Amino acid sequence: MKIEKVLGKNKKNKVFLYALSTCAWCKMTKQFLKDSEVEFEYVDVDQCSDEELDTIKKDVLSKGGSLSYPIIVVNNQTLINGFRKDKIKETLGL
Repeated sequence: MKIEKVLGKNKKNKVFLYALSTCAWCKMTKQFLKDSEVEFEYVDVDQCSDEELDTIKKDVLSKGGSLSYPIIVVNNQTLINGFRKDKIKETLGL
């Protein structure tokens, strides 16, 4: 799985993003996190192998999420499905 890291000044939370490389909402989420100077890691799941996709699905579903993208995992527990700027700001303390 190719995990990309985006450096930022805000390192208060561990932020991981499951995205699709062609998804406009996913691109907006990445840009919002960059503009907010949040350090995060992400993977474009549409570029993963079937085995990696199974692992991702199990991880997201085990945390109570759904498989609609983008999916933001904060501190390995809080899941935010979709580009919900208000929820992202609240969860990350922006």
